Amino acid sequence: MKKLLVTASTFPRWQDDTEPKFIYDLCKEYAKYYDVTVLVPSTYGALNKEEMEGLHVVRYRYFPIKKLETLAYPGAIVPRIKEKKSRALLVPFMFIAMYFAIRKEMKKVDAVHSNWLIPQGIIQQFFKKPFVLTGLGGDVTSLNKGFIKKMKMRTLLKASAVTVVSKDLKEHLEKEYRYEKAEVIPMGVDLTKFSPKYRQDNFFETNGKPVILFVGRLAEKKGAKYLIRAMAKIDAVLIIVGDGPEKEVLMQEANHVQADIRFVGSKNKDELAVINASCDIFCVPSVVAKDGDKDGLPVALIEAMASGVPVVASDVGGINEAVEDNVNGFLVEPSDVQELESKLNELLSERNRRLDMGKKARLKAEEFDFIEIGKKYKQIFDNLS
Repeated sequence: MKKLLVTASTFPRWQDDTEPKFIYDLCKEYAKYYDVTVLVPSTYGALNKEEMEGLHVVRYRYFPIKKLETLAYPGAIVPRIKEKKSRALLVPFMFIAMYFAIRKEMKKVDAVHSNWLIPQGIIQQFFKKPFVLTGLGGDVTSLNKGFIKKMKMRTLLKASAVTVVSKDLKEHLEKEYRYEKAEVIPMGVDLTKFSPKYRQDNFFETNGKPVILFVGRLAEKKGAKYLIRAMAKIDAVLIIVGDGPEKEVLMQEANHVQADIRFVGSKNKDELAVINASCDIFCVPSVVAKDGDKDGLPVALIEAMASGVPVVASDVGGINEAVEDNVNGFLVEPSDVQELESKLNELLSERNRRLDMGKKARLKAEEFDFIEIGKKYKQIFDNLS
């Protein structure tokens, strides 16, 4: 059986973790075909080595004091640095440690799937082993100047194959790097874990009020502040699932709005299955961050659609590749509070329309089944020279 190494910087720290699981879920599909090792950064409280549902998970140490290995979790590297600038001092330690950790694994594997152009991709290009490079969002749309841009260009050219999770990211590579070989393969969803069947009536105990749901990192590009502002003129309960560097600011913003807004923290996949299916509208108010960072095609969006929920979302990045305006939801201009409020109220006022859009959202989500995504990547890896 071919041995495959998957490198990433976002991965569950332990079973039932609240960190995003999309790399984990993809690796489980790989495990049907390959012997899979996952290489990710270490973090306090997580094992350095463990077996997770048939996956060999290796967490490389990058700083002598494990309690200070805080660059990647919880959240993502760039938001973690924005939250606490001193974490940037850990970056060179991580890059060096990653290099040696990958070098050690190179002797044991046949091919590599490197997720995110930076940091994983940039390090992977120093090795001769064939590798597939995947761009997921901000790693493609931001950090595109000077030395880093040159390194990203070199990485793209050295990769055996390049994939991105949305057409928008493919277009960005073509425009920014004149790289035209990228294949669009979105991240997927486990259709057995996210389904309308998990709906629980009055799960949020709102006394009959409808529920608008937001799930995501509380970071600039997710645009949660615009949704909070829109709630001033919406008769519904807003549930905010997630954590991140903007949490305190967003909670203060919510205190100035006359609305029922509940911050419930991060949730694991089992909890999200019920939460998603039990809401009335899922909202994705994403924007382009000041540094150019933006969503590719959010996994949280696909999971909500798989749960049979209609969506109101910003027309940013690859979101419009899942949300079809006036079919399974509404698309709005990013940061336009008035339009966001209008579309949310429109859906809230028409229950039958919500239900119809929710059914169509589920049908669309079936195009993102992880089983099919895994098969597409298998075809790529089997064709690597």
